[in-house]
Amino acid sequence: MGIKYSNKINKIRTFALMLIFAGIIIMYLGLFFQTSAILMTLFMLLGFLSIIASTVIYFWIGMLSSKTIQVLCPGCGKYTKMLGRVDACMHCSEPLTLDKSLEGKEFDEKYNHKNENKLKG
Repeated sequence: MGIKYSNKINKIRTFALMLIFAGIIIMYLGLFFQTSAILMTLFMLLGFLSIIASTVIYFWIGMLSSKTIQVLCPGCGKYTKMLGRVDACMHCSEPLTLDKSLEGKEFDEKYNHKNENKLKG
């Protein structure tokens, strides 16, 4: 069984979702410090900031997602959004590329970084 790749948009959305849960947990931990107003306020503010950061990330990835290229996945036959030179299908996680020079090469997300591209030629 090969390596399971994940789409970049889904990774960022998952990170934003984890920030929401982390923020709720941090705020819940603040309830244990009700005797200390400063600690409780600190935990509540940290949790709130985590949720605000998640909102900003969701907004950013939504704007980015609206500008991406949609390609037809050869593996599952569904349309998927692609960020960068290499990405994975949102539905079946098949590695995808639009760069003809990368076709047939091993899938590596480092191809999206400009510094790595210069090193590999």
